[in-house]
Amino acid sequence: MTSNNTLHNIDPVWNSNSKILILGSFPSVKSREVQFYYSYKYNRFWKVISNILNVPEPLSIEEKTKLLLKNNIALWDVIKSCDIVGSSDNTISNVKVNDLSTIISNANIKIVFTNGRKAYELYNKYLRDITGIEVILLPSTSPANASYSLDKLIEKWSVILNYIK
Repeated sequence: MTSNNTLHNIDPVWNSNSKILILGSFPSVKSREVQFYYSYKYNRFWKVISNILNVPEPLSIEEKTKLLLKNNIALWDVIKSCDIVGSSDNTISNVKVNDLSTIISNANIKIVFTNGRKAYELYNKYLRDITGIEVILLPSTSPANASYSLDKLIEKWSVILNYIK
């Protein structure tokens, strides 16, 4: 499989009430195909978020969007385009980052959380000085992060509850 420059094709989810911004690195092949975040059936993002918020897991894009917005959560990715092989963060190169200024200027974002280390590293490298907003690293919900059980992910991700009320 060869890498090629791939463009992010999913709009951010946010509104003026958003208090936190969760950033992934770059959408998986499946998410780019479906054109919505964390659409790969083995990614645990939606299971984690719904457990933390104590609501049924959303299934449709509309349900997922409503869940995020109702709970003051904005969702996007650090990377606008990059070279990537498949869905592997380890293969990412030639990064161009998303411009977060519209969200930052028009919402009430108090803190950024990253879904995994790659997003954390890229946010710190390219965006933290621009936004001036603190970032907290959360363990990746990707199935590649097999060392984290669902329960352990829920425990770590529960920190967001301190910021969305």
